[in-house]
Amino acid sequence: MKSNKKVLLINTHLKYPNWSEGLLNDAFHQKAKEFFLFKGFEVLETKVEDGYDAEKEVGKHLEADFIILQTPINWFGAPWIYKKYVDEVFNAGLQDARFLSGDGRTREDLAKQYGTGGNMLGKKFMICSTWNAPKASFDDPNQLLFEGRSTADVLIQITSNYRFCGVEIVADYNCFDIFKDGNIVEDLDNYPKHLENVFNI
Repeated sequence: MKSNKKVLLINTHLKYPNWSEGLLNDAFHQKAKEFFLFKGFEVLETKVEDGYDAEKEVGKHLEADFIILQTPINWFGAPWIYKKYVDEVFNAGLQDARFLSGDGRTREDLAKQYGTGGNMLGKKFMICSTWNAPKASFDDPNQLLFEGRSTADVLIQITSNYRFCGVEIVADYNCFDIFKDGNIVEDLDNYPKHLENVFNI
């Protein structure tokens, strides 16, 4: 089955030797790669830790129909190398209006909202993340830490970059409680079904 669509898979795991080697995030990355290859997609890949060229990453983003960020959650966000990646790649995409044309507001039309100047309409972005936090700590106002917030709420500092550029955000996929009581095998097995549903393929 051959498709003319492309997907960009970004893996931003940062290795900590003898503690966090990145095997789990690599496993999810490979599961997504296998799924999209089976569906006939061309797969573009970036492993942030291995280095990248910002201009080439802009090109990959523009080529891709779907973009997936594979990330561990370190101290309630992606590893610092991802923030560096975003700053460099999105600044490059801003310079000549490839990613966006301003922030959307104009003096001629005051009704235009902040965040509506994106030029990447028609693309979709998803996060697949691995957490020490258990699933029960989200969406429950009785939980002390997140106070009822969802994973989408906690990940908004990542998804907002893409929404700002006009990309549609689809539901995230998460592997919870990875150090104590998670179900990693089941989460990996269920991942392709999630991809099929959110991307409608």
